[in-house]
Amino acid sequence: MRADNPSARVLIIGQAPGTKVHASGIPWDDKSGERLRDWMQMSSESFYDTSKIAIMPMGFCYPGRGKSGDNPPRPECAPLWHKRVLETLPNIELTLLIGQYAQNAYLDDRLSLTERVRQADTYDAFFPLVHPSPRNGIWLKKHPWFEAETVPALRARLAGL
Repeated sequence: MRADNPSARVLIIGQAPGTKVHASGIPWDDKSGERLRDWMQMSSESFYDTSKIAIMPMGFCYPGRGKSGDNPPRPECAPLWHKRVLETLPNIELTLLIGQYAQNAYLDDRLSLTERVRQADTYDAFFPLVHPSPRNGIWLKKHPWFEAETVPALRARLAGL
């Protein structure tokens, strides 16, 4: 987690650290992070600049391996910590909700992940995204509008900050 600078204007809420990130202690320090930084059109230096970007996962520890990938984030983490962390980030203007766990926690619209991402630019303070994991390559191929429409909309929103 990197959410210790009150001047940050963008908050990234993702799932929980995977094995590589858990080992390194650096959020988004994997292929998913590379893809996310590409979508955001950000260098690693800018991405990890805590005066610009705060990072908070839904789960604060590696949740272990499940049948089809990592287990979901532990359910007690977000209710225990998110409000406390958000109180230290008074200048957040845009929150990227990455994946269904973050979206389900913060959006009360009952839409599917795909519907939310398709309408990402219609949410005021939030921008829902599919998880940038290499495992989501099939989803990205099925939804070419994501790269054509959603990624440019994300970049425009970020440029406006």
